[in-house]
Amino acid sequence: MRKQKGFSLIELLIVVAIILIIAAIAIPSLLRSRILANQSSAASTVRTLVTAEITYESTFGAVVGYAPLMANLGTGGPNACPPAPAVPTPAAACLIDPQLATTTQKNGYQFRVAAGFLGAPPPGLGPTDFSISAAPNSPGSTGVNSYCAGTDGVVWVNTAGSPIVLALVTCGAPFQVLSQ
Repeated sequence: MRKQKGFSLIELLIVVAIILIIAAIAIPSLLRSRILANQSSAASTVRTLVTAEITYESTFGAVVGYAPLMANLGTGGPNACPPAPAVPTPAAACLIDPQLATTTQKNGYQFRVAAGFLGAPPPGLGPTDFSISAAPNSPGSTGVNSYCAGTDGVVWVNTAGSPIVLALVTCGAPFQVLSQ
């Protein structure tokens, strides 16, 4: 009698079924991990943008005020940051990553910067207030939380998510304080 070599069809089907069960358990965890990583990155980017706005205003003074656009915080275009010892300008402050400044997107989130006056504009001064918002590109897929920050530097989170804010706003309800 000849001895058979190899696996039977039943054995192969059992192995495939085990692999599918393991994948069914692992894939949702991986998706949740990716969403959490995107949200962490978005909150960190909002903090970076707050720092960039404050640096922008302190560098260029109250006459210029806060940067009205993310492009002003970046390079103003590809490779527009001047080499040392040249000085950055209000149009290209070179404070944030050029990719973020031009696309306003990073890790599944859309970012917006707005600057202006929440009260009456003082004569001769640039924007005295700013707000930054971040919202997921695909809510539930790239992230769940939305983030907001203002001139006070406090980062707020909305765990229900919200659309991107296009205008100058004060962060508040439905947002909750994430960090100060």
